[in-house]
Amino acid sequence: QVQLVESGGGLVQSGGSLRLSCAASGRTFSRYAMGWFRQAPGKEREFVAALNWSGGNTRYADSVKGRFIISRDNAKNTVYLQMNSLKPEDTADYYCAADTRSTWYVDVRPDEYDYWGQGTQVTVSS
Repeated sequence: QVQLVESGGGLVQSGGSLRLSCAASGRTFSRYAMGWFRQAPGKEREFVAALNWSGGNTRYADSVKGRFIISRDNAKNTVYLQMNSLKPEDTADYYCAADTRSTWYVDVRPDEYDYWGQGTQVTVSS
């Protein structure tokens, strides 16, 4: 079992920055890949960013590439999402997820992630 708790969401103006955190507990954090997804009202959940166990392999959605940075601190059992140059279209609930079946491979499909946090809301005003 893995428990995930996100934090760091809030209201920010367009062009601003936020850093989301996701604290994990349960199974050994450093052994599995982690990802961030988001879901805007009326839309399906979509991939944002993910990284493998070491953080050496990362993937980003085209919509956030160059603006968002995913990272992890295995000593703190935490994964981060640094979001810069935020746009109104980034407004969504953001979820972290664990893919405990993968150590090296970084998947973009939400169905491949077996544990999810409760989400944190990000609102970007224009």
